[in-house]
Amino acid sequence: MPNPLHPDAVLEALDPEQREVATTFDTPVAVIAGAGTGKTRAITHRIAYGALTGTLDTRSVLAVTFTTRAAGEMRARLRQLGAGNVQARTFHSAALRQIQFFWPKAYGVELPEVTDRRMGLVAEAASRCGLKVDTGLLRDLMGEVSWAKVSNVTAGDYPAIARAANRTLAGADPEMVAKVFTAYERVKRNRGQIDFDDILLCTAALLGEHEQVAAQVRGQYRHFVVDEYQDVSPLQQSVLNLWLGERRDLCVVGDPHQSIHAFAGARADFLTGFAAAHPGTKVVRLVRDYRSTPQVVELANRVMAPRGRRPEIGAPLGGVQLVAQQPSGPAVEFGSHPEEADEARTIAQWLAARNADGVKWREMAVLFRINAQSPALEAALSEKNIPYLVRGSEKFYERTEIKQALAQLRAAVRAEPEGPGLPLLKDVLAGVGWSAEPPEGSGSVREKWESLNALVELAHDIAVENPEFGLVELVGALAERAALQQAPVSQGVTLSTLHASKGLEWDAVCLFGMQEGTLPFVLATTDEQLAEEKRLLYVGITRARRHLRISWSRSRSGGRGNRGPSRFLDGLTPAALAQQAQAAAVPKRRSMRSAQSQTCRVCGKGLVSGAERKLGRHTGCPSDYDEALLARLKAWRKAIAQAASMPAFVIFTDATLLAIAEQEPRDERALLKVSGVGRTKVDRYGEALLAIVDGRTPEGLEEALFEQ
Repeated sequence: MPNPLHPDAVLEALDPEQREVATTFDTPVAVIAGAGTGKTRAITHRIAYGALTGTLDTRSVLAVTFTTRAAGEMRARLRQLGAGNVQARTFHSAALRQIQFFWPKAYGVELPEVTDRRMGLVAEAASRCGLKVDTGLLRDLMGEVSWAKVSNVTAGDYPAIARAANRTLAGADPEMVAKVFTAYERVKRNRGQIDFDDILLCTAALLGEHEQVAAQVRGQYRHFVVDEYQDVSPLQQSVLNLWLGERRDLCVVGDPHQSIHAFAGARADFLTGFAAAHPGTKVVRLVRDYRSTPQVVELANRVMAPRGRRPEIGAPLGGVQLVAQQPSGPAVEFGSHPEEADEARTIAQWLAARNADGVKWREMAVLFRINAQSPALEAALSEKNIPYLVRGSEKFYERTEIKQALAQLRAAVRAEPEGPGLPLLKDVLAGVGWSAEPPEGSGSVREKWESLNALVELAHDIAVENPEFGLVELVGALAERAALQQAPVSQGVTLSTLHASKGLEWDAVCLFGMQEGTLPFVLATTDEQLAEEKRLLYVGITRARRHLRISWSRSRSGGRGNRGPSRFLDGLTPAALAQQAQAAAVPKRRSMRSAQSQTCRVCGKGLVSGAERKLGRHTGCPSDYDEALLARLKAWRKAIAQAASMPAFVIFTDATLLAIAEQEPRDERALLKVSGVGRTKVDRYGEALLAIVDGRTPEGLEEALFEQ
């Protein structure tokens, strides 16, 4: 039997693409890892293989993740592979350790206290600015301040940049946000505190201003692995650059198709442009999906494929086309419902049927776009006595009730009780609100019980594996899991937003409320925002291992019933549902065809503006354009405009480029039919346009297009 720590044994567990990741060193590596393709396995085995072959010194490796849970999972896997001394941390955790150590030496004072009361400080800042706020606006203001800081945007620059980025708040214009931002920084400074985002700002300042400190850090860490690289912010990238210095020992892993955090400052172009920024990069694409059935994988691929076609093969650092590795499963189900309550009740029945077929409650989830959709689901599940847990953004071990429970358990351990650990643990937790049966109804009481019950179930699983454990050993095991952020798996159905579901998976998944106006969300108006909304649907679909149901309702609560399925499902639903939605949404077209009465090819209503007539549809109606093609067209236009020192719109307007992306003209005759493209522009730019539509790069523009 081969030694499990032998290099060959490490590689035997990998597929060909994962093996390529694990054995490529001495050059930058970009891993484009589709959903369910085993990226964590690839990078942990890379580190282990490098250590076992002497290519890497595990003490000099820093593996960076985006969540404490992911860091804990990576450390656990590395321990199993014999590389337990590798530092696997979040950006903020790694940075905080560094500045806590070096700050006093560099500046002669202790690092300011890191506050966890940001909302209270924002409330004080808003009050100083004379702004009356509620909880919702406070959260929005806190989010905007954080976005500005991670995007390296100062308070003075915020109004102009926020408007350009189409960032608007209900209740505070950009100038007011900037005032609150300034006041917030002053409040922190007066209290001698820094916040979560300041950890990275302080790290960047420390390493940028003190070369000796930077040299010490670079001397300690010489090889970097960054997971979920599509979620890196400009500030995180700045810190990474300072950590790396002039070296090339960097491996990044990510998926452009799962970039869903641009609203919080994430920039996927650090991933998509990585090879251009790091010459000699080895690009490896993980395409084998070990998670989902072929039916789920096919739908995911079709959602991301332009116009329902397969994604382009070989597009520079674009998302991958998944190849299913699991056996065939049931067909994806779709459902159209009169109103939201009917949809929720049908989902409850569907979940109950899956449970009757043997799927555990904890292996099922219902995902939705916004938290406001949750109450209808909670009511429907409660009515059928289906256990559930509402998943929020708060980490399990940071919840108030869990902190209190662990504190009570530590106090009980000091009394050195005797006897089996699990009954004693239940007795202690009964004192903080746990009971054997759940409370009736929903709300905060139910949420607290669900958290405590999850802790009890985790303790039960530990006790089953270790029946000899008393309370001391059991609490110790819980403490170890808390340190690694290994949250327990709920015994009920998970209710979660699409954003919070990323990185998770279940046997059965329902996507609830997938109607136009909800997904894409009504406030998503720009091309970039709409593209991110589509990626949210992709993330939701790829959470399912075997069973997947997608549904929408025609009204919220018995209204006119004119809502249709999300535009992103166009052409993907069964024909009967698609025809039903079209019949409900498309009125009879007018017979007049004048310039002012030209009708939208999607909804049939009249077009008014020149831009809409150019597109042949309303700007708000669903489009079936090739997003990658439009990006290449814009990159080409930008390069041409910069070379000619003229505004980009003089070359072609956005509406004209979008019309080209939609119509995809393949010859000069078809190109001339596109509104906004005349003979003069065809003579000047026609050859380049047709090359781009054909998937080729016009001569001399390879670099400009590659960076997009």
